[in-house]
Amino acid sequence: MSPIWPTAHRRMAALMAAGTVAAALAAVPVTSSADPSLGQLHQQLGAEQAHQTQLQSSLAGLSALIGSLQRQVALLESREAAVRADLARDRAQLALTDVTLARQRLILARLRARLFAARALLARQLLSRYESGSPDLVDVVLEANGFNDLLERVTYLGDAERAQQRLISVTRAAKARAAAAAARLTRLVDSEQQLTQATALRARALAGMNALLQSREGTLSRAQAIQRTALAASRARSGAISAQIAHIEAQQAAAAQAAAAAQSAAGGGPALGPSGGWAIPYAVVLCESGGQNLPPNGAGASGYYQILPSTWKLFGGSGPAAYLAGKAEQDAVASRIWNGGMGASNWVCAGIVGIH
Repeated sequence: MSPIWPTAHRRMAALMAAGTVAAALAAVPVTSSADPSLGQLHQQLGAEQAHQTQLQSSLAGLSALIGSLQRQVALLESREAAVRADLARDRAQLALTDVTLARQRLILARLRARLFAARALLARQLLSRYESGSPDLVDVVLEANGFNDLLERVTYLGDAERAQQRLISVTRAAKARAAAAAARLTRLVDSEQQLTQATALRARALAGMNALLQSREGTLSRAQAIQRTALAASRARSGAISAQIAHIEAQQAAAAQAAAAAQSAAGGGPALGPSGGWAIPYAVVLCESGGQNLPPNGAGASGYYQILPSTWKLFGGSGPAAYLAGKAEQDAVASRIWNGGMGASNWVCAGIVGIH
């Protein structure tokens, strides 16, 4: 087993646990009241965005783990192919061994049959010789009827002796061949058993690798599903919060416009019209502040352009808030933020009036 697998397994378990927690957190309602303030909504949106960043980082780690697992899968597949090739060779060798075993068993049976026949013939000859007794040379000479008969008797005895010796030699050779065939058969049986055991071991190894591969793939699929579900839920809640923020800000802008109109009708404070020398389109100014130098709202934005304190300082504004500065300075800062329209996204009302 590759040493990277335990580490990869622990990383995968950690990612899955993180994804499970993330999914659980995503399922919890973000708002704690029926009518949250704009500041609370911005906080909730920031929390959701941070949560999405965490999920994306977790998915990046999971992607790296996927790459590692894919390399391990490729290694397992190459090993599986090698094991299958070895298994095929072993099976072919087993088939050849079976054929050889059958042949050797047949040869052994024949040799044993010959040995049995040779032993039986030898036994009969020995028994016959024992019963008839060994011929004496004097008796042969005395019983011979002439010299020719004597030669025939001597020749017969020599032939019988030689035949008996040949039979003994044949019996010994048959016994030796039968013993050699039995030894070969034993070796073949041992070889077949070893090949069978090796094949079984390889088959178990192959099954184990396949089980490991399936387990890794299943765990990876579950981790991906958990992470994607959690990220989708978080993005859906971010969209809902953003829509709620836009709705509240539009309501605030409409209320500001109404207040400006009422104040203008009553002869109140100055509200600058379209010719007020605005640094951004007047439609955006009208939506944001109604053309008035408003004090901070719930999110802290103030002035003619509803600029947040952090943005006011970032773009060179003096003092703690925009509404405390004169209109000229507010115009200059707003112009830098707007940047020829590239910074339009800093004003929600730019989207509301159709400027993106």
